[in-house]
Amino acid sequence: MDSKDYIVIEDIYGAHNYHPLDVVITRAKGIWMWDVEGKKYLDFLSAYSAVNQGHCHPRIVKALQNQAKKLTLTSRAFRNDQWPLLAKELCELTGFNMVLPMNSGAEAVETAIKLARKWAYQKKGLPQDEAEIIACANNFHGRTVTIISFSTDPLYRQDFGPFTPGFQIIPFGDAEALEAAITPRTAAFLVEPIQAEAGILIPPDGFLKKAKEICEKNNVLFIADEIQTGLGRVGKMFACEYEGVKPDIMVIGKSLGGGCYAVSAVLSTNEIMGLFKPGEHGSTFGGNPLACAVAREALNVIQDEKLVESADEKGSYFLEKLRTIKSKHIKEIRGRGLLIGIELYPEAGGARRFCEELMKEGLLCKETHENVIRFAPPLIISKKELDWAFKKIKKVFKSLG
Repeated sequence: MDSKDYIVIEDIYGAHNYHPLDVVITRAKGIWMWDVEGKKYLDFLSAYSAVNQGHCHPRIVKALQNQAKKLTLTSRAFRNDQWPLLAKELCELTGFNMVLPMNSGAEAVETAIKLARKWAYQKKGLPQDEAEIIACANNFHGRTVTIISFSTDPLYRQDFGPFTPGFQIIPFGDAEALEAAITPRTAAFLVEPIQAEAGILIPPDGFLKKAKEICEKNNVLFIADEIQTGLGRVGKMFACEYEGVKPDIMVIGKSLGGGCYAVSAVLSTNEIMGLFKPGEHGSTFGGNPLACAVAREALNVIQDEKLVESADEKGSYFLEKLRTIKSKHIKEIRGRGLLIGIELYPEAGGARRFCEELMKEGLLCKETHENVIRFAPPLIISKKELDWAFKKIKKVFKSLG
């Protein structure tokens, strides 16, 4: 079968909840992908930063294969020999002292919300069912009903109500608005250090630090969603490190599974995480030995191959090159590390047509929020390969006027 055949079958039988580019990938290695016709592409999206280590990294694949032959799942009814080691390694890496494993990013965010509410009732003394959490406009934390309840994007909310109460929204990057929004009922402030899905929006310098100080002053938990920004993507292990901020609760996922398995985790202190008692929260697959073995090797690869430093160096290099492109369509180019967005003027006709042209040139990326092209290649990419990508990007901007 060729690409058109696969696309027809998918459109007939698959739910139409995505609008993918019409490329059908059959294999990938490192930074490269091949479609069913054998055409080669440079992956400039990394599965929304879930493949920071590159596709099918041999060490991670080997860890998966070795573990799959021994033990894949016990549920949490029994203990296994991989979860304790991952828990220890995650805590040593992050400086937290307790971690709860889940599968998807949305599950981990839900876990953080439940944990913050429990803390508010048991430690802060709020009356039952009155805890509120402050989030930011244009946030993207997942797609469960509770999470879309505090989304400001109409597309994510239309026809999915009624919504979960208990959330307040402030403008992203506005510390004064955060301070004004806090009430005696406020349990936590939930924030992405960089809003990736919203178009690579970077808050003003000092915002995260100021927000953390405000939270501490008001006995409010600071929750950082580092699912997309964490584990090296932005040139630090975690984006909060740019301002020396240590969250009270941190949520990670995506490249924690090295592109081979869905793994997420919520990290906090004993005082906060220790509030969960048996039966109050869980997941059949969370902390399964296969996921943990994969995550352990995924973390090792990030550190052994110095991918954090690579993202910092290559990101600065690539941003500088991108900013030399002269085009009437480009409104702004922004990014940290290898998480970069090119925002186009509305008159450019939308970012998707640029992504489609780049696909024809052998470079795969994706539009976000209609007018932003997102670039996020695997962190293993070389300067030579970035130069190749830059030529394609420059060519497309020239050809599209």
